[in-house]
Amino acid sequence: MIRWDIKQSWIVNNWQYSIPTLLFLVVLLKALTYKPKNNETECDSSKVTTMRTNKKKLSEEEYIGEFQDDSEEDEDQPALDDRPHVPFDGATITLDGGPDLFYKIMNNRRSVRMFSDRPVDYSIIEKCIQTAATAPSGAHTEPWTFCVVQDLTMKMQIRVIVEAEEEENYNRRMSRRWVTDLKPFKTNFIKEYLTTAPYLILVFKQTYGFLSNNKKRQHYYNEISTSIATGILLCALQCAGLNSLITTPLNCGPALSKLLNRPKNEKLLVLLPVGYAAENCTVPDLQRKSIEEVLVKY
Repeated sequence: MIRWDIKQSWIVNNWQYSIPTLLFLVVLLKALTYKPKNNETECDSSKVTTMRTNKKKLSEEEYIGEFQDDSEEDEDQPALDDRPHVPFDGATITLDGGPDLFYKIMNNRRSVRMFSDRPVDYSIIEKCIQTAATAPSGAHTEPWTFCVVQDLTMKMQIRVIVEAEEEENYNRRMSRRWVTDLKPFKTNFIKEYLTTAPYLILVFKQTYGFLSNNKKRQHYYNEISTSIATGILLCALQCAGLNSLITTPLNCGPALSKLLNRPKNEKLLVLLPVGYAAENCTVPDLQRKSIEEVLVKY
């Protein structure tokens, strides 16, 4: 007669391995005996193939925006109503002096960090932003918001946020090479211009918008479009006799968005202090590249 000694059982002596093994066998058995309902396998396979195709397609194209969910959109319905095409005579309003004068105006532009307290007429700021908003944009989405801050209390709050992050950036986040390359410009985490400049313009890119039915609307090339608008803004400010400075407050976007109560589809791109240069203003003695260095003719 065969006697079974429980003390010699492998299952008992190796119980810590037995339970996971049994669970694995149960799951494996269930998977092997599973039968898909109707065309479930075919549909899932089709979805996976479509997702992979779209992912590959997007990865081979330029960045077009953060919102890619087509589930809320009718792909056959344009976001804009169908518009008639009208005659266009080309550029009919031009600058006296042409490109030579415009070059001289823009070559006079410098990044200014020392501002006068001389007041600036708000209508000039408004007209410059209206000019910036003439910029081209992907599918005419116009994915930009310009926030103008004149209130001193809010400017002080912005300065506190920026300086706290910039101190961290200069001391810990930025590479030694980066900090070294900034030395000729004599910059640091103290940003006095944020409170001395009469106006601050915070430029936000809209990563997506909304249709009339409140569904999301894709904003194509939103960062490129907003950057072009910012370039036009710089030109307009310079033509109006104002000085400015392009700043990109590293790690400050979320806090500044919250302070200004901006919606979640808006991301801070740049911050510009705007005003007249101070009487004692100085700038680095820099030279720009020659036309031969930047132009290639074919």
